[in-house]
Amino acid sequence: MSVLNTVPFEKFHGTGNDFFVVDADDPVPDRPAFARAHCDRDGGIVLKESERVGADGVLFLALEDRYDPPRVVMTLVQPDGSVAAMCGNGARVAAAWAAERTGSDQIMIDTPAGTRRALIEDDDVTVEMGAPMFDPRDVPVDSGEPLVETDVEGLTVTAVNTGVPHAVSFVDDVDDVDLEAVAPAVRHAPIFPEGANVTLASPDGDGGFDQRTFERGVEGETRSCGTGAVAVVAAAKRVGLVEGDDPVRVSPPGGNLSVTVPDEGSALLGGPAVREGAGEADTVFRER
Repeated sequence: MSVLNTVPFEKFHGTGNDFFVVDADDPVPDRPAFARAHCDRDGGIVLKESERVGADGVLFLALEDRYDPPRVVMTLVQPDGSVAAMCGNGARVAAAWAAERTGSDQIMIDTPAGTRRALIEDDDVTVEMGAPMFDPRDVPVDSGEPLVETDVEGLTVTAVNTGVPHAVSFVDDVDDVDLEAVAPAVRHAPIFPEGANVTLASPDGDGGFDQRTFERGVEGETRSCGTGAVAVVAAAKRVGLVEGDDPVRVSPPGGNLSVTVPDEGSALLGGPAVREGAGEADTVFRER
């Protein structure tokens, strides 16, 4: 390939869920191609400050600092070139990026799934995630009733939309399941007309849950998934594993997240958002 242009970027992660961040004012002619090329875990970008090649997606962020609190328009393009309606850790990264530029400890984030408020305290960012939805039309699932503890391709799952659809399965130990082997069949199951993220959860013995998620659009397991963490607690409440409105610790491989799912109103997702470094990325490619 011949490189025709470059664009500055930064890299952030939220509990291991990592993203390249590009200011939307900087032109990227083909965003899906940009994400496919640079997020690739084998041949994508690697920063000397980061141990990982590639990323879980590219956040194109448009800051509108004339508002109070400031707003940022977030578009997440995933490694397969698709656009995700919502990403919990991505929203927390977007808030951290905007806070660096504005000095504000509150940021409004405009996403395809709706507008979300974020609060920033040092490296910790808490974002409103909206109310989890179980209605078949909202997930969506091809069913006349909610999917609650239902067998789908060999996994017992509860389907919930926390900005994007999740199939949540409670197991004895998330580390005992070969997620890469069992998840694709569920992710592509006909009952999910738009596909689904596949999230495993197991009680950690201290009131929280361990979590692993196979993400639609990444088409593999990620170190953390914020919408998945919220889906775990929402599904746990639905099936009687959690009661009340207290925060619940959810632990994906990349670290700990705090999730609050009230009986009414918006769920909350909190945890660290960390800047890893910066660089220049190719924006236009031409096949030789």
